[in-house]
Amino acid sequence: MALPDLAPLAALAGAMADAAGEIARGYFRQPVAIEDKADATPVTRADRESERAIRRLVAEHHPTHGVIGEEEGPERPEAEFVWVIDPLDGTKRFITGNPMFGCLIALLHEGRPVLGVIDMPVLGERWVGVAGQPTLFRDAQGDREVRARPCATLDQATLSAASPHMFSDHELPAFERVRKAVKTPLYGGDCFNYGALASGFMDLVIEADMGLYDYMAVIPVVTGAGGLVTDWRGQTLGLEGATGRVLAAGDPKVHEAALALLALD
Repeated sequence: MALPDLAPLAALAGAMADAAGEIARGYFRQPVAIEDKADATPVTRADRESERAIRRLVAEHHPTHGVIGEEEGPERPEAEFVWVIDPLDGTKRFITGNPMFGCLIALLHEGRPVLGVIDMPVLGERWVGVAGQPTLFRDAQGDREVRARPCATLDQATLSAASPHMFSDHELPAFERVRKAVKTPLYGGDCFNYGALASGFMDLVIEADMGLYDYMAVIPVVTGAGGLVTDWRGQTLGLEGATGRVLAAGDPKVHEAALALLALD
């Protein structure tokens, strides 16, 4: 089925990010109860209320669309259009007063991400990727197009991962091969890293143990800036066959070099 005009849907995604960001800022650095989910990761009222606000907007504007969110069960995941949302990416940073948390919103059309938003509510920064269009970055100075930078060799690359502890015993040696080959390895940042890559300030992001809601939104943002996002085998990331392993690069050459080192036994 042909893809419709995405401009109204991008505007709706912006409204979703606005609503989630307002809630998150209201709870940020305030006393808030912290619970542990079944996987032992933390969750707060800010996470849950932000997701509910986004779901209300979907129900109001596009009741036939599906929703897959981190905090509540999937609704109509078989729909032609499905929103994949992480209302508060970086909850551990949020609860420790660190402003480097964000909101991730993706729209999938027939299983393919065609719209993505990375919003940093405390920083006041936002990246928007729409299929077939250049990625836009918004801050207090307004909107402008951004572009990933060239970096042909790993020995000149800056690499980031949210944490070295996200890799299993099986995955860690592969990640270490890349880490030892790059010029500058960094940790932390969560979804901000992908925005920085799209803006030309970073060359590689390598992560594992990721859910759909952790990476779907970053794909249109990075690809719209000229970069690539795949799994560690170089395969397209989608709803089916997800491994949770993500490799994002600004330059195809450095992506190819990192991919060779990430090969698992």
